Amino acid sequence: MTIKNIIFDFDGVILDSMPIRDFGFREIFKEFSEDLVEKFLQYHRYNGGISRYIKIRYFYEELLNQNITEDKVNKLAEKFSTIMKKELINKKYLINQSVDFIKNNHKHYKLHIASGSDQIELRYLCKELGLSEYFLSIHGSPTHKNDLVKGILESNSYNTNETILIGDSINDYEASHANDINFYGYNNKKLKSCSKIYLNDYKELS
Repeated sequence: MTIKNIIFDFDGVILDSMPIRDFGFREIFKEFSEDLVEKFLQYHRYNGGISRYIKIRYFYEELLNQNITEDKVNKLAEKFSTIMKKELINKKYLINQSVDFIKNNHKHYKLHIASGSDQIELRYLCKELGLSEYFLSIHGSPTHKNDLVKGILESNSYNTNETILIGDSINDYEASHANDINFYGYNNKKLKSCSKIYLNDYKELS
């Protein structure tokens, strides 16, 4: 297989953002018990590729057994985004191995981002971190990742046999599987069993 197109997840692949996102969720749910928030964070960490909108709804509907309005979901997501924009523009959180590969190979492959992060926030972070120029497109939530990947494939008429997704969560694998492209696991050894190739580094792609 000749790889021509690469779709990257963002959190955990390009940016080591999980500790900051943990902090952000603790902040927006700080009125609730620590035990409840910890249960939520376990769900959040396992489902890295799912959007914050779904996660916020999960917290209320599944853990609290309460209804939550769309307006409240959006307000909490906006509060979370404000924290992220402030904290994650620090380049110390960049995963240098991935960034080096992207900078050195953006002319050899067609690169895209499909992330569970909010799209407006995601594009802001990529611009502030100096990454935007390396990607043909940058996509995020609230659109589901399966649909983001499908949109990239269809809008660019990509051959699925020439396209891969690099991700660090089971949701990335599911998005790859749903769109019939190969999944390359990264930064999460639990994904070795479902990865076409597990990337300890990027030598397999160089």
